[in-house]
Amino acid sequence: MNEIILGGGCFWCLEAAFQLLKGVESVQSGYAGGTKETAHYKEVCSGKTNHAEVVKVIYDLKIISLDDLLRVFWQIHNPTTLNKQGNDVGPQYRSIIFYADDEEREIIELSIEKEAKPLWGSSIVTFVGESQEFYPAEAEHNNYFQKVGDRNPYCTYVVKPKVTKVIEKFGDKLKNL
Repeated sequence: MNEIILGGGCFWCLEAAFQLLKGVESVQSGYAGGTKETAHYKEVCSGKTNHAEVVKVIYDLKIISLDDLLRVFWQIHNPTTLNKQGNDVGPQYRSIIFYADDEEREIIELSIEKEAKPLWGSSIVTFVGESQEFYPAEAEHNNYFQKVGDRNPYCTYVVKPKVTKVIEKFGDKLKNL
């Protein structure tokens, strides 16, 4: 199994989207970029911890490629807005990718050129850096969209459209729903 840590706004959005994909074994919401002591939702929401809300995606490279995961990533968040995704504002919502090795870094950099820039333009602000310690989010954040769905307006108006986009654009990559 391989893993990649991605941040592109609220981790609920990313988690719900990546859980749909064949070859994705697990998606866990969490924090990366700061210290263990500050890896708590309320502190991270302050924007003062250096953490980003991220997901750790565990995937089977025999079934889904890092390129495919990145293609989805570029579709479900805006990599041109610094420290902002829609109404979510602050450094904890920054666009960020943590890679494990030089091979992954090269794949990510090529994906920015071939996928992100043609889709979003040349001003991509996604931070690409060496893997950081991942701190799992509190239990209530795991599978949030599956648990809460339309009972939460944020999920209705922000998460659900991203899930719908993945279903519409990546039908051949979806698990049996």
